Amino acid sequence: MAQFFQIHPANPQTRLIRRSVEILLDGGVILYPTDSSYALGCQIGEKSAMERIRRIRKLDDKHNFTLVCRDLSEITTYAKIDNQAFRLLKTLTPGPYTFIHEATKQVPRRLLHPKRKTIGIRVPDNEICRALLGELDQPILSTTLIMPGGDRPLTDPEEMRELLDKQVDLIIDGGFCGLEPTTVVDMTTEPPSLMRLGKGEASLFEE
Repeated sequence: MAQFFQIHPANPQTRLIRRSVEILLDGGVILYPTDSSYALGCQIGEKSAMERIRRIRKLDDKHNFTLVCRDLSEITTYAKIDNQAFRLLKTLTPGPYTFIHEATKQVPRRLLHPKRKTIGIRVPDNEICRALLGELDQPILSTTLIMPGGDRPLTDPEEMRELLDKQVDLIIDGGFCGLEPTTVVDMTTEPPSLMRLGKGEASLFEE
């Protein structure tokens, strides 16, 4: 049975943030709010937790997982970013965007798209998420909480509890955080191309 924490969206309680990070470090799978929607997350190095997320969402090995990062300096550890891309990311982060980049060798192979060797990265603008990342001191491996057959993320923590209570270790109720997933941008193309239209403004990437 999952633990259920109600965390204040503007002033996250330190005790609950620390306990949430302990669950991540113990190999747990958590549900947590971002600036676009709720997400499933686990520690980067936890293969079994990642496989649990795959099973919950019924994802194949071609799915691009996302590394949710604190800031741009953390992003550059895991993604190959040139000066032009860095300027664009600096303009759009933090915000509701996921950027697909060629991964560095710091990213475990099992997290990569099998053919393209890419990884999704993002820096969300959400206080609970910022607090988790600050305490964890590393990215959270994540994917949007869209259930198999659905086209929109789940938004109600009580519904998440009903559906996933026995499949995850922690559900964080951080209030309503949105109905839309992130806007996904492929930064491996020239110019960058729009892969999915979501909450983030997409006019920069539309022809």
